[in-house]
Amino acid sequence: MTDPRTDIMGVILAGGAARRMGGGDKGRLSLGPLTMIEAVVARLRPQCRTLVLNANGDPARFADLGLEVVADSLPGLPGPLAGVLAGMDHAAARGYGHILTAAADTPFLPAGLAGALWRAKTPETPIVLAATDDPASGRMVRHPTFGLWPVSLREDLRQALTDGVSKIVLWTERHGTGWARFPTEPFDPFFNVNAPGDLDRARRLAPLIFGLDRQPPAGS
Repeated sequence: MTDPRTDIMGVILAGGAARRMGGGDKGRLSLGPLTMIEAVVARLRPQCRTLVLNANGDPARFADLGLEVVADSLPGLPGPLAGVLAGMDHAAARGYGHILTAAADTPFLPAGLAGALWRAKTPETPIVLAATDDPASGRMVRHPTFGLWPVSLREDLRQALTDGVSKIVLWTERHGTGWARFPTEPFDPFFNVNAPGDLDRARRLAPLIFGLDRQPPAGS
């Protein structure tokens, strides 16, 4: 298999308003040894050739991360799809065929995310998104902000956003979506911080997860 890193630009989606967390840049909240966004950078950087950050406003506030900051291509259109388009445009201008997206508030994302999504890609499913199985019901739980996206679809996405499409799956279903399933043991790699209680839990988990001798097996 071709090393996917040569064709992938990683894009951290950090454009959320974080209203339930008091506003501001949620990814800057500390987990103890690292902030959430630093944890995402550390986990995602080895998986792609280049890594950028999608965020609006003054990019200087992220200067310490050493990442190029890419603003939304279509200002005023909220939601992660606007960030996906910004990443696609940025990647296409630099010769990349795909982007790998991850949310800035999900610090324990799989170390093997890129490889698993790449292996699940087919001609019929050019977009591949992450999923887990609910332990209680066995049903698939979708995590659509974590995905592999071909930049060749960027003009279609631009038109969809202009037409008012804002939900990821409403757009991806038009093109064929593959799903890469990840295990939720020994921890859920897509646990994200949406409320103060989530942050407390993430802080308790962080020393255990960051202290593992090896990365989690998801996608490896």
